Amino acid sequence: MSERQKTILKEVTLTGKGLHTGVNVTLTFKPAPANFGYKFQRVDLDGKPVIKAIAKNVVDTSRGTAIEENGARVNTIEHTLAAVNGLGIDNVLIEIDGPEAPILDGSSKFFVEALLSAGIIELEEEKKYFEIKKVISFVDEEKGIEICIYPDDHLSLNVLVDYNSSVLSNQYATLKKIEDFKDEIAPCRTFVFFRELELLLKHNLIKGGDLDNAIVIADREVDQSELDRVADIFNKPHIKVKQGVLNNVDLRFHNEPARHKLLDIIGDLALVGTPIKGRIIATRPGHYANTELAKKITDIIKKAKLKGEIIDVDLNQPPLLDINQIKKVLPHRYPFLLVDKIMEMTDTKVVGVKNVTMNEAFFVGHFPSEPVMPGVLQIEAMAQVGGILALSTVSDPENYSTYFLKVDQVKFKRKVIPGDTIVFKLELVTPIRRGIANMRGVGFVGENIVIEADLMAQISKTK
Repeated sequence: MSERQKTILKEVTLTGKGLHTGVNVTLTFKPAPANFGYKFQRVDLDGKPVIKAIAKNVVDTSRGTAIEENGARVNTIEHTLAAVNGLGIDNVLIEIDGPEAPILDGSSKFFVEALLSAGIIELEEEKKYFEIKKVISFVDEEKGIEICIYPDDHLSLNVLVDYNSSVLSNQYATLKKIEDFKDEIAPCRTFVFFRELELLLKHNLIKGGDLDNAIVIADREVDQSELDRVADIFNKPHIKVKQGVLNNVDLRFHNEPARHKLLDIIGDLALVGTPIKGRIIATRPGHYANTELAKKITDIIKKAKLKGEIIDVDLNQPPLLDINQIKKVLPHRYPFLLVDKIMEMTDTKVVGVKNVTMNEAFFVGHFPSEPVMPGVLQIEAMAQVGGILALSTVSDPENYSTYFLKVDQVKFKRKVIPGDTIVFKLELVTPIRRGIANMRGVGFVGENIVIEADLMAQISKTK
């Protein structure tokens, strides 16, 4: 039986200080429709901009995970996202009236309790998992960091931390199934070493810091006068060191720091935007490594989706349009007709083919000893495929042409050489209005993406 996507039944609000900014923030979780994903909305800014919680929007991981889109930014989102991801919620809008999510007690506990009080409901759409087929990893040998995700039929996590500290040396935490997140991981708080507090305070990096929202670990002998001074800074009663942890707090688990690192991974991997089935083994993880792994997984998912759509095209089948039919639509001729056949076309999508041979005129000079198809001609070939889709919207395409208005987000992934067959797939980003066509294009050679681009063109009558 298929599993359905989830959201919350009603909105729910929490308030608290941002850890780094000290700003009082109100955060509201709101229900969202299927395929909405996770999005933050800065309701305190003009226009109330929305920031998609996706890996490519990560802009900082120095003291937490921050995302930004179109100039709007939200910081320290990992505990919030861990709560929604850990509870299996797929779609939610998170309204926030400040630059940073509230730290609360330094865990995901209160976020989880709020979401559960709002109620979790199923939607009609099916939940689609990304199943890991081969190992994906991020490694930083210099810092001893390694995060790998292995194939499995469900999500599980194993985390090892080692801070070369007499108090916090090796700790291990595991989560066998995501259903246990609420009780075993969500209550685990962030932690900081006492030796780091002075530097953080000096640089105003924990304006909202409090001895109640973090575990403070003293891994060296600390004078009582120094402890008293820090307590005074935080406006708290004087404290003592108890087995390496300041006595204002008792650990909720013997390995709470390692469990919190596991919590951070769940929050950061929410930025993949798709629930995952795989076994994660992480050594000395952190926000940078977590989000780099999220970016890798996101790229693989994107390529898998694109490949799946292109591979479904059987190039051995008769084309929808052969070269003679293409010549009746496009005005281009030798040596600038760069489409050989059209395999598929709908109202919004077209798939076309360019066979690259050594007989191409441009190989005479590009380059005599190493023939490579120029990138600008790859763009032109892609545009011609898109032009056929655009011209299919008029009854007399022979009397029209398409002209470039903009080319954006162009990426060349690998060389195109004689013998290659480029399969171009273009889709309309928006409906064609007033003769303006916006398309997203991808070109493949085999299963490899060779070019990506966003194209804008105008359909113009020539006769």
